[in-house]
Amino acid sequence: MNKIIEFWGIYYPIILAFLSFLYSVTLWFTGHQLEGIFVGIWVPSILSASIALRQRRAHHNDQKN
Repeated sequence: MNKIIEFWGIYYPIILAFLSFLYSVTLWFTGHQLEGIFVGIWVPSILSASIALRQRRAHHNDQKN
């Protein structure tokens, strides 16, 4: 169970971005092109937000020590 929690803690942004990508492609090919493009923009947003949060967390941890 700890391995699953550790895996999710590290890779959750990639998993969420991939699910968003799949949702975007599904929307596109079911005839909802504009919605697919909108959801497709979520992928870089999720990844860049996770990078910013990790940098902020690392900076905060460095200041503690």
